[in-house]
Amino acid sequence: MAAAERGGDGSGRALCLFDVDGTLTKPRQKITPEMDEYIQRLREKVKIGVVGGSDFDKIKEQLGADVVCKVDYVFAENGLVAYKAGKFFAKQTIQSYVGEEILQDLINYCLNYMAKIKLPKKRGTFIEFRNGMLNISPIGRNCSQEERIEFFELDKEMMIREKFVADLQREFAGKGLTFSIGGQISFDVFPNGWDKRYCLGILESDNYETIHFFGDKTSPGGNDYEIFNDPRTIGHSVTSPEDTRRICDGLFFH
Repeated sequence: MAAAERGGDGSGRALCLFDVDGTLTKPRQKITPEMDEYIQRLREKVKIGVVGGSDFDKIKEQLGADVVCKVDYVFAENGLVAYKAGKFFAKQTIQSYVGEEILQDLINYCLNYMAKIKLPKKRGTFIEFRNGMLNISPIGRNCSQEERIEFFELDKEMMIREKFVADLQREFAGKGLTFSIGGQISFDVFPNGWDKRYCLGILESDNYETIHFFGDKTSPGGNDYEIFNDPRTIGHSVTSPEDTRRICDGLFFH
């Protein structure tokens, strides 16, 4: 399947900004040695950044413990935890921004909602509290890879996450919260504007002529949608790490 792209070429002082799951790796899998080596070759031509909804530990699990040395920027939790040139750069927290009352109302509502969902399997860690967001998983993040795939296939058919998000959008309307579906088993909740565009504000002072963004969840409701459509980026919608590599070949190795 061909990737959808929005204009522009690879010329000028450029940064390539990559989503992680489904873009550089298969969902929640480690980067392959071949893709790892490819990114290092690409880094000889352009600056490289990664932006994921996951926390920093999960990004390290997937891209390597030395990821901050392998790329120029690591933006965990959409950039709310940021590393630049191999060093810790900045952090923002959700509780200091939205307050304990709204946060607790949200957690209680989600737990109550999930208690009423019947699934083939349920595991542990239904709510993961991160620095800049909550990650909500109806099956629980402790599920195995096989259970993850089983839920993902069921979710495509039953739209479990989509219905959950629609309910939360009604219940918490006007509270300044965004609900964003990403990956296979969960969705994120964060303050408005704290989607992946957050990292672009950090990058502004570095004055790139071109920022190419690559992501696989670029449709409305997906966690790459906002940054993919932002006028500050040239967006590339991909279907797999192989697709990412194909587009980069066309841009930078032709």
